[in-house]
Amino acid sequence: MKTTGNTIFITGGTSGLGLGLALRWRELGNTVIIGGRRKELLDQIATDYPGIGTVELDVADPASIDTAFEDVTSRYPELNAIVTMAGIMHPENLLDPAHLATAEAIVTTNLLGTIRTLTRFTPYLATKQDPTILTVSSGLAFVPLVITPTYNATKAAVHSYTQSLRLQLAGTPIQVIEIIPPAVQTALMGQENDERAMPLDDYLTETMAILRDHPEAEEVAVERVNFLRNAERENRYAETLKALNSH
Repeated sequence: MKTTGNTIFITGGTSGLGLGLALRWRELGNTVIIGGRRKELLDQIATDYPGIGTVELDVADPASIDTAFEDVTSRYPELNAIVTMAGIMHPENLLDPAHLATAEAIVTTNLLGTIRTLTRFTPYLATKQDPTILTVSSGLAFVPLVITPTYNATKAAVHSYTQSLRLQLAGTPIQVIEIIPPAVQTALMGQENDERAMPLDDYLTETMAILRDHPEAEEVAVERVNFLRNAERENRYAETLKALNSH
C-alpha cells in the first residue's frame, strides 16, 4: 500500500483504532472519509478535523451500505482504498440462552458487515489505481478469549475470508491487507485504561511504520500481537490459551 495520495474510506472510524488511523493517514497527505452510525459524532469529527469526510453508515443494514457506497463514490470518485474497521465486542455466557441475541448482533456487524461492505465496494476499487482493501481481524482470531466467544469466531472468519479474498483477487490490481490488532487501549470492552492493553498511540505508530516499511505486506501485525498470532505455528497454543484466559 502506498503511504500517500490515497482516498481511503474507513467504516467504523468514529473512535479508537479507526479514528486514529484516519488522522495518521490524513497527516501523510491522504484523503480520508469516515463512516459511522452516529451523526452527532460524525459532525463533531468534521468540525474538529477539517478535511476529514464523513458519511452515515450502519454496516448491520445492507441498505445503509448501498447508500453509503453511492454517497462516497459520488463525492470521492477517486476512492481507491477501504478499511473494514466497523465491529462490536461483547462478553457472553454460553449457558444463558439470552446470549444468542448478542451473538447474532456480533455476527451481523463483524462478519456480514465486512462481507457486505466488500461485496459492494470491491468491483469499484478494481477499476482504480493502487487499490487496497484492509480488513481487520484480531489476535483473538488465533487464540480465543473465552468470555467473548462469538467475537473471536467472527475475527477468525474474517482472517479466513481475507485469505480467500486475496487469492480470488490475485488477477486484479487490488492489494489485500489484514490488520491484526492486539488488545489496545480503546473503548472496546472498556479497555481505555487497561494496563494489559497496548497504548493507542504506540499501536498506531508501529502500524503506520509497518505499512511504510513493508508496502507489500499481507498482514499488519505489531510485535505485541505475535504472542497470539504465532502461538499455533510455534507449537505453544495450549499454554498461550491458558495464559490469555488466566486473568
